[in-house]
Amino acid sequence: MPLPWLDPRNDNQPFPVSNRALTEPNGLLAAGGSLSPRRLLHAYRQGIFPWYSSGQPILWWSPNPRLVLFPEYVNISRSLRKTLRNGPFTVTADAAFPAVIDACAAPRAPGEGTWITADMRQAYCRLHRLGHAHSIETWRQGELVGGLYGVAVGRVFYGESMFSGASNASKVALAALATQLRRWDFALIDCQVRTDHLLRLGAVDIPREMFLQLLERYCPLPGREGLWQLDDDWLTDLISVPLS
Repeated sequence: MPLPWLDPRNDNQPFPVSNRALTEPNGLLAAGGSLSPRRLLHAYRQGIFPWYSSGQPILWWSPNPRLVLFPEYVNISRSLRKTLRNGPFTVTADAAFPAVIDACAAPRAPGEGTWITADMRQAYCRLHRLGHAHSIETWRQGELVGGLYGVAVGRVFYGESMFSGASNASKVALAALATQLRRWDFALIDCQVRTDHLLRLGAVDIPREMFLQLLERYCPLPGREGLWQLDDDWLTDLISVPLS
């Protein structure tokens, strides 16, 4: 079946329904279109996200199953709890969004490329300025050593990428995000696709149909507008969670 193409001049053109996504590669739904705020937010509300490499057209995905993390079920291991209690890191929200996305875009190994193209970076920095995209930063002695960024729609946070320049730095960022989102009554964190790293932190696979039902319920609810800030006592709350 030919892949549907979106007109980059028409951000009102609807996406194909998600059950038309390919099974191989898993979730590929459409190509083309633009990375305008309108198009991106419309995509996220329907459980669709862009993911492509330099030289490719914009590719849109809706995989099945979908990896999600429910904020109340984040897995705080003994080693991560010890790291949090020892306090080598400080954590902030929306303090260095461009720096976080740049660190996420850096090649993970020599010779590797990145899917966070210049156009992607520009698009998400624009969403950040509009109050829709957010970052969590992990610092050690004033140096940015870990973090993540994503998009919030209603009571759903769609994780896009994370990086770690020090042991446990990205885990700390995700744990802080989950704790704060739980306080704000967010329903879930979309992790997009399965990784062992996210599974260890408590993420689970759910059917795409269930994921879309959750979006229908929680995306219309009021979220958190403007720049985000972590509660002063988020860490106390986090380390009080019983061990799994």
